[in-house]
Amino acid sequence: MREGQDLSLLEERIGYRFKNRDLLKQALTHSSYANERRINKINNYERLEFLGDAVLELVSSEFLFQRHPQLSEGDLTKQRASMVCEPALAFCARDIRLEEFILLGKGEECTGGRRRDSITSDVMEAVIGAIYLDGGMTPAKTYIDRFILSDLEHKRLFYDSKSKLQEVVQGKLKKNMDYELLDIQGPEHNQTFRVQVRMGEEVLGIGEGHTKKAAEQQAAYKALLLLQGEDNVAENAAAEL
Repeated sequence: MREGQDLSLLEERIGYRFKNRDLLKQALTHSSYANERRINKINNYERLEFLGDAVLELVSSEFLFQRHPQLSEGDLTKQRASMVCEPALAFCARDIRLEEFILLGKGEECTGGRRRDSITSDVMEAVIGAIYLDGGMTPAKTYIDRFILSDLEHKRLFYDSKSKLQEVVQGKLKKNMDYELLDIQGPEHNQTFRVQVRMGEEVLGIGEGHTKKAAEQQAAYKALLLLQGEDNVAENAAAEL
């Protein structure tokens, strides 16, 4: 977020208006920004992230408990861990372009902090904590249901795409696959990688991302949709949830 950016744009995007907008600003404030401006340490997002993590764990646990009455405690724990892990939360955060509003210090900005999963996932949890403090459990649960627990089949498929593609190509089709870096564009601190995944001579998918890993993930996701068809892939992923 650039200094002075209108937070009402984010409120409109997430469908919640804060009574105390300072809570939202705190949820978006990275420690590097607070340190540069000599803001009290408790005014960065870390405490709100702690609270939001607890709220998210409760809501996601209830969701799984109700949805999967046949699963054991151990299986429920594994399912919850995959749903709220760092890559999954970062994926959800980028769905609403939350990274655009994060307040970062100059050094963190220049080294690509706005694209870092660890930061965007933390801010996603901090916003949950801010909503909970501002409006209670009901709006916090609404936010989680809408932006984290919705469309789980495709979300899980995306962040498991590389391993799932390997299972399909090498396990089922008994063929080899490889990723090839096609291009890198942009300055060192803001690069875009373009990668293709191939099965022999056949190009299965091409992806772009701000890291090579992210580009490979996007390419693998497109390859899965090509190989299995979007509807079939979604059904297979749903069966695993």
